[in-house]
Amino acid sequence: MDSTTSPEPPSRASPQAALPPGPAGAAPAASGRADFAFMRRHPAHWLALGFGAGLAPRAPGTVGTLWAWVAFLAIDPWVDAAGWAVLIGLALLAGQWAATRTAQHLGVADPGAIVWDEVVAFWIVLWLLMPAPWWAQLAAFALFRYFDAAKPGPVRWADRLFKRLPGAPIGWRQGAGILLDDLVAAACTLLFIALWVRLWNS
Repeated sequence: MDSTTSPEPPSRASPQAALPPGPAGAAPAASGRADFAFMRRHPAHWLALGFGAGLAPRAPGTVGTLWAWVAFLAIDPWVDAAGWAVLIGLALLAGQWAATRTAQHLGVADPGAIVWDEVVAFWIVLWLLMPAPWWAQLAAFALFRYFDAAKPGPVRWADRLFKRLPGAPIGWRQGAGILLDDLVAAACTLLFIALWVRLWNS
Protein backbone atom coordinates (compact mmCIF):
# COMPACT_ATOMS: atom_id res chain seq x y z
CA MET A 1 0.00 0.00 0.00
CA ASP A 2 1.43 3.31 -1.07
CA SER A 3 1.11 5.71 1.84
CA THR A 4 1.67 8.71 -0.41
CA THR A 5 -1.71 8.18 -2.04
CA SER A 6 -3.72 8.03 1.19
CA PRO A 7 -5.76 11.19 1.82
CA GLU A 8 -4.83 13.08 4.95
CA PRO A 9 -7.63 13.08 7.56
CA PRO A 10 -9.16 16.45 8.46
CA SER A 11 -7.46 18.21 11.33
CA ARG A 12 -9.21 18.01 14.70
CA ALA A 13 -7.89 21.43 15.49
CA SER A 14 -10.16 23.07 12.92
CA PRO A 15 -13.48 24.23 14.44
CA GLN A 16 -14.97 24.36 10.96
CA ALA A 17 -14.66 20.64 10.25
CA ALA A 18 -17.57 19.64 12.47
CA LEU A 19 -19.94 22.38 11.29
CA PRO A 20 -22.74 21.77 8.80
CA PRO A 21 -22.42 23.66 5.52
CA GLY A 22 -25.92 25.04 5.93
CA PRO A 23 -28.55 25.66 3.25
CA ALA A 24 -27.72 26.89 -0.23
CA GLY A 25 -24.24 25.40 0.10
CA ALA A 26 -22.95 28.21 2.31
CA ALA A 27 -19.60 27.14 3.70
CA PRO A 28 -18.10 28.45 6.95
CA ALA A 29 -15.87 31.48 6.63
CA ALA A 30 -12.27 30.31 6.52
CA SER A 31 -11.14 32.99 9.00
CA GLY A 32 -14.19 32.82 11.27
CA ARG A 33 -14.67 36.54 10.61
CA ALA A 34 -17.39 38.25 8.62
CA ASP A 35 -16.68 40.49 5.64
CA PHE A 36 -18.68 41.72 2.66
CA ALA A 37 -17.89 38.61 0.62
CA PHE A 38 -19.18 36.44 3.46
CA MET A 39 -22.35 38.54 3.79
CA ARG A 40 -23.13 38.02 0.10
CA ARG A 41 -23.04 34.22 0.34
CA HIS A 42 -26.37 33.63 2.07
CA PRO A 43 -29.61 35.58 2.76
CA ALA A 44 -29.29 34.85 6.49
CA HIS A 45 -25.98 36.71 6.56
CA TRP A 46 -27.53 39.93 5.24
CA LEU A 47 -30.16 39.92 7.98
CA ALA A 48 -27.94 38.79 10.85
CA LEU A 49 -25.25 41.34 9.97
CA GLY A 50 -27.79 44.17 9.83
CA PHE A 51 -27.31 44.66 6.08
CA GLY A 52 -23.68 45.57 6.68
CA ALA A 53 -23.86 47.37 10.05
CA GLY A 54 -22.23 44.39 11.73
CA LEU A 55 -19.18 44.72 9.47
CA ALA A 56 -18.13 47.91 11.28
CA PRO A 57 -14.49 47.49 12.41
CA ARG A 58 -15.25 49.00 15.82
CA ALA A 59 -18.30 48.70 18.12
CA PRO A 60 -20.56 46.82 15.68
CA GLY A 61 -23.26 46.56 18.37
CA THR A 62 -23.39 50.35 18.67
CA VAL A 63 -23.44 50.74 14.89
CA GLY A 64 -26.23 48.15 14.66
CA THR A 65 -28.26 50.03 17.27
CA LEU A 66 -27.78 53.30 15.38
CA TRP A 67 -28.93 51.53 12.21
CA ALA A 68 -32.01 50.32 14.12
CA TRP A 69 -32.77 53.88 15.28
CA VAL A 70 -32.52 55.34 11.77
CA ALA A 71 -34.54 52.47 10.27
CA PHE A 72 -37.26 52.89 12.90
CA LEU A 73 -37.61 56.61 12.18
CA ALA A 74 -37.79 55.88 8.44
CA ILE A 75 -40.43 53.15 8.80
CA ASP A 76 -42.53 54.61 11.64
CA PRO A 77 -44.56 57.11 9.55
CA TRP A 78 -45.87 54.21 7.47
CA VAL A 79 -46.60 51.68 10.26
CA ASP A 80 -49.00 51.94 13.20
CA ALA A 81 -48.53 50.31 16.62
CA ALA A 82 -50.21 47.06 15.56
CA GLY A 83 -48.11 46.95 12.42
CA TRP A 84 -44.96 47.32 14.51
CA ALA A 85 -46.07 44.41 16.69
CA VAL A 86 -46.36 42.20 13.61
CA LEU A 87 -43.12 43.48 12.12
CA ILE A 88 -41.18 42.91 15.35
CA GLY A 89 -42.65 39.43 15.76
CA LEU A 90 -41.56 38.49 12.23
CA ALA A 91 -38.14 40.09 12.80
CA LEU A 92 -37.65 37.95 15.91
CA LEU A 93 -38.54 34.72 14.10
CA ALA A 94 -36.40 35.56 11.09
CA GLY A 95 -33.65 36.78 13.40
CA GLN A 96 -33.31 33.48 15.23
CA TRP A 97 -33.01 31.64 11.91
CA ALA A 98 -30.51 34.16 10.53
CA ALA A 99 -28.42 34.30 13.72
CA THR A 100 -28.26 30.50 13.95
CA ARG A 101 -27.22 30.01 10.32
CA THR A 102 -24.69 32.84 10.41
CA ALA A 103 -23.11 31.58 13.63
CA GLN A 104 -22.86 28.10 12.09
CA HIS A 105 -21.26 29.44 8.93
CA LEU A 106 -18.76 31.54 10.92
CA GLY A 107 -18.02 28.68 13.32
CA VAL A 108 -18.53 30.99 16.32
CA ALA A 109 -21.43 30.57 18.77
CA ASP A 110 -22.02 34.31 19.33
CA PRO A 111 -20.18 36.40 16.72
CA GLY A 112 -19.84 40.11 17.41
CA ALA A 113 -20.72 40.84 13.78
CA ILE A 114 -24.30 39.61 14.32
CA VAL A 115 -26.25 42.77 15.18
CA TRP A 116 -29.83 41.85 14.27
CA ASP A 117 -30.37 41.17 17.98
CA GLU A 118 -29.56 44.83 18.74
CA VAL A 119 -31.79 45.96 15.88
CA VAL A 120 -34.91 44.11 17.01
CA ALA A 121 -34.37 44.82 20.70
CA PHE A 122 -33.99 48.56 20.13
CA TRP A 123 -37.03 48.55 17.85
CA ILE A 124 -38.99 47.19 20.82
CA VAL A 125 -37.67 50.01 23.02
CA LEU A 126 -38.64 52.69 20.49
CA TRP A 127 -42.00 51.04 19.72
CA LEU A 128 -43.02 51.27 23.39
CA LEU A 129 -41.36 54.66 23.97
CA MET A 130 -42.62 56.62 20.99
CA PRO A 131 -43.76 59.28 20.47
CA ALA A 132 -40.88 60.81 22.38
CA PRO A 133 -38.61 63.85 21.91
CA TRP A 134 -35.13 63.33 20.49
CA TRP A 135 -33.43 63.66 23.89
CA ALA A 136 -35.59 60.86 25.31
CA GLN A 137 -34.71 58.67 22.32
CA LEU A 138 -31.04 59.47 22.88
CA ALA A 139 -31.34 58.57 26.56
CA ALA A 140 -32.98 55.26 25.59
CA PHE A 141 -30.15 54.62 23.14
CA ALA A 142 -27.50 55.27 25.80
CA LEU A 143 -29.28 53.12 28.39
CA PHE A 144 -29.74 50.23 25.96
CA ARG A 145 -26.09 50.33 24.94
CA TYR A 146 -25.07 50.31 28.60
CA PHE A 147 -27.21 47.29 29.46
CA ASP A 148 -26.19 45.44 26.30
CA ALA A 149 -22.45 46.09 26.64
CA ALA A 150 -21.95 45.97 30.43
CA LYS A 151 -24.45 43.11 30.90
CA PRO A 152 -25.34 43.73 34.53
CA GLY A 153 -27.43 41.25 36.52
CA PRO A 154 -30.25 39.73 34.46
CA VAL A 155 -28.59 40.58 31.14
CA ARG A 156 -25.51 38.57 32.11
CA TRP A 157 -27.75 35.68 33.18
CA ALA A 158 -29.54 35.74 29.82
CA ASP A 159 -26.24 35.92 27.96
CA ARG A 160 -25.01 32.74 29.68
CA LEU A 161 -28.27 30.79 29.53
CA PHE A 162 -27.77 29.20 26.10
CA LYS A 163 -23.98 29.09 25.95
CA ARG A 164 -22.65 26.21 23.86
CA LEU A 165 -21.12 23.30 25.74
CA PRO A 166 -17.55 22.39 24.74
CA GLY A 167 -17.60 20.18 21.65
CA ALA A 168 -21.34 20.65 21.02
CA PRO A 169 -22.54 21.85 17.61
CA ILE A 170 -23.96 25.34 17.14
CA GLY A 171 -27.75 25.01 17.01
CA TRP A 172 -31.04 26.80 17.52
CA ARG A 173 -30.41 27.27 21.25
CA GLN A 174 -27.40 29.43 20.44
CA GLY A 175 -29.48 31.38 17.93
CA ALA A 176 -32.06 32.05 20.64
CA GLY A 177 -29.30 32.99 23.06
CA ILE A 178 -27.91 35.59 20.68
CA LEU A 179 -31.28 37.35 20.75
CA LEU A 180 -32.20 36.76 24.41
CA ASP A 181 -29.67 38.94 26.22
CA ASP A 182 -30.52 41.92 23.98
CA LEU A 183 -34.22 41.43 24.66
CA VAL A 184 -33.47 41.46 28.39
CA ALA A 185 -31.33 44.59 27.89
CA ALA A 186 -34.34 46.19 26.16
CA ALA A 187 -36.59 45.20 29.09
CA CYS A 188 -34.11 46.70 31.57
CA THR A 189 -33.99 49.90 29.51
CA LEU A 190 -37.76 50.24 29.50
CA LEU A 191 -37.98 49.44 33.23
CA PHE A 192 -35.37 52.09 34.05
CA ILE A 193 -37.22 54.69 31.95
CA ALA A 194 -40.55 53.80 33.57
CA LEU A 195 -39.08 54.13 37.08
CA TRP A 196 -37.42 57.42 36.17
CA VAL A 197 -40.69 58.86 34.83
CA ARG A 198 -42.55 57.64 37.91
CA LEU A 199 -40.06 59.27 40.27
CA TRP A 200 -39.95 62.48 38.21
CA ASN A 201 -43.74 62.83 38.30
CA SER A 202 -44.19 61.85 41.95
